[in-house]
Amino acid sequence: MLKLFNYCLAVFMFQFLTQALYAQSPEITVDLKQEIAPMTPVWAWFGYDEPNYTYMKDGKKLLSEIAALSPVPVYVRTHSMLVSGDGVAALKWGSTNAYTEDANGNPVYNWKIVDSIFDTYVSRGMKPLAQIGFMPEALSTHPTPYRHYWKPGDPYTDIITGWAYPPKDYDKWRKLVYEWVKHSVERYGKKEVESWYWEVWNEPNGHYWKGTREEFFKMYDYAADGLKQALPTAKIGGINIAGTKGKGAQEWTNDFIKHCISGTNYATGKIGSPMDAILFHAKGSPKLVDGSVRMNMAPQLNDIETGFKLTMSYPETKNLPIIIGESDPEGCAACGMATNPENAYRNGTMYSSYTAASFARKYILADQTKANFLGAVSWSFEFEDQPWFYGFRDLATNGVDKPVLNVFRMFGMMSGKRLAVKSNRMYPIAEVLKSSVRGTQSDIGALATKDLKSAAVMVWNYHDDDKSGPVETVNITIENIPAKKLALNIYLIDKENSNSYEVWKKMGSPQNPTQQQIDTLEKSGKLKCVLTKKLKINSAKAVLPLKLERQGVALVKLDW
Repeated sequence: MLKLFNYCLAVFMFQFLTQALYAQSPEITVDLKQEIAPMTPVWAWFGYDEPNYTYMKDGKKLLSEIAALSPVPVYVRTHSMLVSGDGVAALKWGSTNAYTEDANGNPVYNWKIVDSIFDTYVSRGMKPLAQIGFMPEALSTHPTPYRHYWKPGDPYTDIITGWAYPPKDYDKWRKLVYEWVKHSVERYGKKEVESWYWEVWNEPNGHYWKGTREEFFKMYDYAADGLKQALPTAKIGGINIAGTKGKGAQEWTNDFIKHCISGTNYATGKIGSPMDAILFHAKGSPKLVDGSVRMNMAPQLNDIETGFKLTMSYPETKNLPIIIGESDPEGCAACGMATNPENAYRNGTMYSSYTAASFARKYILADQTKANFLGAVSWSFEFEDQPWFYGFRDLATNGVDKPVLNVFRMFGMMSGKRLAVKSNRMYPIAEVLKSSVRGTQSDIGALATKDLKSAAVMVWNYHDDDKSGPVETVNITIENIPAKKLALNIYLIDKENSNSYEVWKKMGSPQNPTQQQIDTLEKSGKLKCVLTKKLKINSAKAVLPLKLERQGVALVKLDW
């Protein structure tokens, strides 16, 4: 096992001998007295396309793990909560059959599958970011064809069928939402449902909506009115726009905000529509360059900056909570690396380091814009009964955790206040917004927090290009430590630690692993503590040399 710490002279000699490889030897300084803002757990939000995976074997296991890693309730968003069908899961497809009609056209409500989804969340202390969509077959203006059979490699637009159209009866649409919320209050209690967030549809400026912009606003108004009739204190927002920085997306967002502030409500005839949160999407854009993956964080961060600034530009919205409804390295979770080789980043540590480095920048953008940043939904879950490490954008494969899930375990140990961090190798936010991380040096940065009796420093060694680089020694200086004795724990994600993918490859990449191999994979997928040590501190300061691989992520945890 690669030793993370070495206090002897050899560490510093190694650093001196390898300085020629880089213009700057990495130095990070954290001052425990320089507090910035509360460590809002914006990372504790997850989502996925296929709602029926929720209550399946590996889905329930993963949700339990996600709930356990977070000190606060995790919010979960999923598509297709109102789609008609038999409840059998498939890629990019799900259904609940919540709404049908009898022979006379009278509504028939069936909450069995919806309940099994929300029960799975609530029983684990999780909360729905409840998506009101998509259109039931009996309400769709163009119901045929309705069920799709998309698979990786097919045109993405094959998923767009009868569920993507406006309702043929807006009063029935409103009543459907009313009955759903009323039922939720009866099942889970008023206080619980008040803590949820509701939102209407998904990416109406893209493929997911086959109506006009005004028809979308009308559908939103009727849904919001039904929700507020059932529970006036329920929280609803929109609009989960795609490609937020684009001109068309900004027009959609501005028109939606203006409609909610001063437009005529289609459902009530009054001025304005309920808007308790702002939601938009942000995606990166990896590609294959000379046979290897090159990530691109810039589009994702530009989407976020644009969404923050749009929200802050209106007096009526500048204090609203902002939820990035999908925030990911790219757009299609179910597109595996077999059909999309640019997605080969997903199984290993590149996904981990990208996640750490990008979330740190989300906090920076919120600080700069003063946005009320509440959450960023990682559109990454699991795909039931699929090939091992197929290259889907997921947190686990066949019940085995991938390295990226361990970054969220690290986030779960960071609480209290965020701290100012100085790093001579962390790319400035302006440069990342312009061109991501493309220089000769990797991005070695940190996110740090302090609570009453603990501190945590997450450190990453990230680069857009999926190419090997030398192990670097990062000198971490922690100042103003309020104790003489510390318990030090170091957690590490790299090729040898917290990495089920590398273990699987060493097994020969089995698609039918034995139970013994599965047990080994499950153990290797957990977050590994590579060093536990008691420290005595002089002068309220500690200097810790940390060896970190390219695309590695470490968490330095201090307790006193």
